[in-house]
Amino acid sequence: MNLDEIREFLTSRPVSTSCGTRTTRPGAPPASGPGPSSSTTPVVAASCWPSLPKGPRPTLGSVAYDEDLAQRIRALVATQEGLREQKMFGGIAFLVGGNLAITASGQGGILVRGDPEQSDQLVAGTRAEVAVMGGRAMAGWLRVASEDVRTARQLKPWVQRGTSFARSLPAKTSARG
Repeated sequence: MNLDEIREFLTSRPVSTSCGTRTTRPGAPPASGPGPSSSTTPVVAASCWPSLPKGPRPTLGSVAYDEDLAQRIRALVATQEGLREQKMFGGIAFLVGGNLAITASGQGGILVRGDPEQSDQLVAGTRAEVAVMGGRAMAGWLRVASEDVRTARQLKPWVQRGTSFARSLPAKTSARG
């Protein structure tokens, strides 16, 4: 089922006007004080939502990151000791000693971990940008666009920078790394 079929399925189902309300919330005290004077509380009941057909759930694509880029990173880090791959940030992360070094990002391009004190210098001297996570600029996390890592010559310094910084951190000893 593709995205258009899902939209059509969801929009073609009639919605009941009585669906989604009940006269009181279970366990709620009687209405008093400021607020709505009615004891009718809107709810979203599971029975109100249309159900998808049985079978595999529809997807928009099986992979959110550039598999070719991930393979190129994998080839560059193949000899690193303590290397582990993990799905993270919508992409595939490469960790050294349990510390994130670089990812083939789900947003395209790469996310590289580096020395936070060098972030401004790297941004000024390259086309990298400080990564923004949760609306906050994160020094030491750099985003590099896909077009800036198309060749091995462009990608290799970023991989080396990320793995070197990750290796400089204390190794994580937890089961997850």
